[in-house]
Amino acid sequence: MVTSPLHQPSFFYRHRFWLLLLAAATLRHLPIVSLPFNWLESYFHEISHGLAAIIAGGKIIQIELFPNGAGLCTTQGGSRLLTAFMGYSGAAIWGAAIYSLSSVNQRVTQLVTASILILLVLSCIFWVRDILTLIILAVLIALFALKVKFYRHPWLNVSVQLVGLTVLLNALFSPLYLIDGRHRGDGATLAGLTSVPEILWVAIWLAIAVVLLYRLAKQSNKRPS
Repeated sequence: MVTSPLHQPSFFYRHRFWLLLLAAATLRHLPIVSLPFNWLESYFHEISHGLAAIIAGGKIIQIELFPNGAGLCTTQGGSRLLTAFMGYSGAAIWGAAIYSLSSVNQRVTQLVTASILILLVLSCIFWVRDILTLIILAVLIALFALKVKFYRHPWLNVSVQLVGLTVLLNALFSPLYLIDGRHRGDGATLAGLTSVPEILWVAIWLAIAVVLLYRLAKQSNKRPS
């Protein structure tokens, strides 16, 4: 079926992915404005560690977030290999999933927003033990509560897609900070467990994020007939 010229998608709709990707890349470098997005990526990184531990039979002891975007998830039991691996890869998957699901329709976007809000609240209840992390999560909860409040707004999908891409971009670049010669963090942990060099784990995490970005870009090129 040929679409009438009067019903051609807008420029923004046709190039939404690339415009939002540009916006996400810009947001990463804006002082203060970038902080909530850094905290959100850090949260998804740490909760991915925790969920991996739970899936492998362990449990989460505590989640800590810091103002500079760093974080720490203390777990007990489960697979150390899976738990360490899922931090960076999990954050990338979260970002891609948020973007992809919020591209379906308004209803799915509402469910995604509400689900993240519930997860943030549950994290505060069960796994937060310090006031600083509580304050950071309170900011994130407020942002998602605002999205839930305006759940019928036509730009809800776009705002949640922007969140997803920002999380994915942060997850793409975050592993690069491991290349500092200090041999600390998830890469060093995995290197110690497997004898695979830390740089290769960094490459794997980068590849995962790049593949997810490529798939989202390819998905965005599909046009309704």
